[in-house]
Amino acid sequence: MPEPSLGNLTVLVTRPTTAASRLSNALRDEGAHVIELPTIQIEPPLDWSPVDAAIAAGHYDWVVFSSSNGVDLFLDRLQALGRDPAWFDSVRVAAIGPETAARLRAGGITPTLVPDEYVAEALVAEISSFDPLTNRRVLLPSAEIARDTLANGLAAEGASVDRVTIYRTVQPDPSPEILAQLRGGNIQVVTFTSASTVNNLVAMLGGDAGVLQGLDIACIGPITADAAREHGLQPTIVATTYTIPGLVTAIRGYYLAKVAGGSITP
Repeated sequence: MPEPSLGNLTVLVTRPTTAASRLSNALRDEGAHVIELPTIQIEPPLDWSPVDAAIAAGHYDWVVFSSSNGVDLFLDRLQALGRDPAWFDSVRVAAIGPETAARLRAGGITPTLVPDEYVAEALVAEISSFDPLTNRRVLLPSAEIARDTLANGLAAEGASVDRVTIYRTVQPDPSPEILAQLRGGNIQVVTFTSASTVNNLVAMLGGDAGVLQGLDIACIGPITADAAREHGLQPTIVATTYTIPGLVTAIRGYYLAKVAGGSITP
């Protein structure tokens, strides 16, 4: 069995509490000491009526999910309304990536397609190649603060898009002790899995992103990395596969290369 690659590192995980364990456990398997500081908390929408109306109306050509949280909340709402996954029987379903697709399959729904690149632009391109979207009705359950890229891209292809808020991301109260560890230089790597995790951590630090300067910033993909750059941070690790395993692989590879180059001691 190979030696753990991250044995000298303390890594901060900023995912919500309900989602942190997968990344935290994978990093611990690599030997890292993991500290969890949830920077976002997933909450239901303040008003379910747009979602309920969309479910009642049905007759969509596509339902497009851009996150695993969206899948979970949508399936929960179906159940609350006395519906079951058979609601999807006559509709095509697209998932932005493998983790979102896995949540669908766990709920008894087989996604019609998953793009090779896990970003909104690629999802739009693959849907429109699979099925021209002119006059198609598309339901897009999304986060309250989701980017407009997906909705606008689908509409540009001719689709009639019903975008409904299926969840909100709110900032929880931070742990003063963990923020003190960040400020004290006791953490070497900070992981970010969405733009919201970046923005909220900086907010928790009173807007002082300088606290994170000099740390290795590990981002799940280019959109998250761009959010870090907007705060003056320079990501040192950006996953090329935009998943939790892809992020762990990128962190591992970065530090193995540093050890091989002699810049850090294993």
